[in-house]
Amino acid sequence: MGVHVIKLPDVGEGVAEAELVEWMVKPGDNVMEDQILASVMTDKATVEIPSPVIGKVSWLGATIGEIVAVGSPIVRLDVDGAGNEKEGAAPPTEKPAEKKEEKKEAAPKPAEKPKAESKAPAKPKTNGAAAPAMSAGAPRKEGEKPLASPAVRKRAADAGVDLRRVPGSGPAGRITHEDLDAYFEHGASTGGGRARVADTSVKEIQVIGLRRKIAEKMAISRSRIPDIVYVDEVDMTALEDLRAKLNMERKDGQAKLTVLPFLMRAMAKAIADQPQVNATFDDEAGVVYQSGGIHIGVAAQTDGGLMVPVVRHVEALGLWDCAAEVARLADAAKNGSAKREELSGSTITITSLGAMGGLVTTPVINHPEVAIVGVNKMQVRPHWDGAAFVPRRMMNLSCAFDHRIIDGWNAAVFVQRIKTLLENPAMIFIED
Repeated sequence: MGVHVIKLPDVGEGVAEAELVEWMVKPGDNVMEDQILASVMTDKATVEIPSPVIGKVSWLGATIGEIVAVGSPIVRLDVDGAGNEKEGAAPPTEKPAEKKEEKKEAAPKPAEKPKAESKAPAKPKTNGAAAPAMSAGAPRKEGEKPLASPAVRKRAADAGVDLRRVPGSGPAGRITHEDLDAYFEHGASTGGGRARVADTSVKEIQVIGLRRKIAEKMAISRSRIPDIVYVDEVDMTALEDLRAKLNMERKDGQAKLTVLPFLMRAMAKAIADQPQVNATFDDEAGVVYQSGGIHIGVAAQTDGGLMVPVVRHVEALGLWDCAAEVARLADAAKNGSAKREELSGSTITITSLGAMGGLVTTPVINHPEVAIVGVNKMQVRPHWDGAAFVPRRMMNLSCAFDHRIIDGWNAAVFVQRIKTLLENPAMIFIED
């Protein structure tokens, strides 16, 4: 028998560490070659770690949420043969933190002083005596005041319990702490339904994996970027009519057109006039990298959290190409198959909450980008056409810009250009 040590591999692109987000095995498990042992996350890409050999797990070197350096041992397997670890280098059977905790638990506890009993004295038990029965209906007559000590009344009030619904087992029907305990345990069986009981539980949820990456990204954006938010409404009636007709005529295999492909093509045209919005800003080096290629990140909600797959070189894609790429990347993000390169490298981002988009939002810029375009929900509103109010499909655009790089005038010009193109969708197809 030997020991085979599995270390965190180099996952590429200069990554020096990764966060452990999931274990697929535990000590004592037998594993096969190529069986997935764990998942780690770098940026927003999840990488699975397979076993190169057959063996039995004897040790796990990290806990969920722990940051592990590339090259650090993460799993040890007992294997047939020599293994790859030198004799005498066996790891401790438990982590130092675990040993410390064990010692802490083993330490003798000081003798506890008797506490003053806050409850009423316990009644002597009788052989075969049953707990107070929960009678059907109100346990006392209408208007009858329940008898209880101040301590019992306070405890019931804190828990939101109406003492008139609690059967009393004390003298003259007095309600005791034990009666309250029975009521809490069994609930009210009266016609009024269960009592409202205060919930004092606290659930501890560790912020790990994608959620931790999102938190870090949002914190960086909010702490570093002084943004300006510009909102304007767009008449989408003509575009929606065109979109419906194009979808009716789409070919087999073509992705269904949503608003996003039209918006992406409009943004590409607007960026040609306002190239400074298609950039990233290295605020530590004081350098703006203005990109010729338009790589639009499309925020997508997944079960694990927000991800931003990137549609590359939108300037070279047609309307149907944009639709197909958005659909493909959204599916990849949701099923977890998106590659690392598909989740990075955006130069400007679109964020949309679809039908729940609200009237106005204040989108957070995807650092280190300098602009983000927010899509709000579309709804029919009365619109004054100069002679009368007419129903039109209206939608607001809520856009945020890094005010260190983008002036308010330039932000307004960019949004107004997008608005003009969306309200006159034929202009989107005119080649400059």
